[in-house]
Amino acid sequence: MEQQNLEAVMGLIMFGGNAKSDAMEAIAAAKAGDFELADQKVKDAEESLVQAHHAQTGMLTQEAQGNHMEVTLLTVHSQDHLMTSIAFTDLAKEIIDLYRRMDNK
Repeated sequence: MEQQNLEAVMGLIMFGGNAKSDAMEAIAAAKAGDFELADQKVKDAEESLVQAHHAQTGMLTQEAQGNHMEVTLLTVHSQDHLMTSIAFTDLAKEIIDLYRRMDNK
């Protein structure tokens, strides 16, 4: 795998992992009633997802330009990591909303 592609793949894994961790911390903060921290952690997760998308866009641009990338287990893992992090962050927002509703009653 070329160095540029390896860096993009590792970016997906790193930023995706950061997003998932921040989303998990957001849920924990909401559970504790700290909605300000929960909102900040969701924002942090979303910023990490933007960074991951930049890495992914670079890979897609290379592919569109005819520079086909070898698909390895690491590549598949990175895409899986990103998609899981996106889904987890979306779910975290819903869980936080539920905690907010419970707190308001």
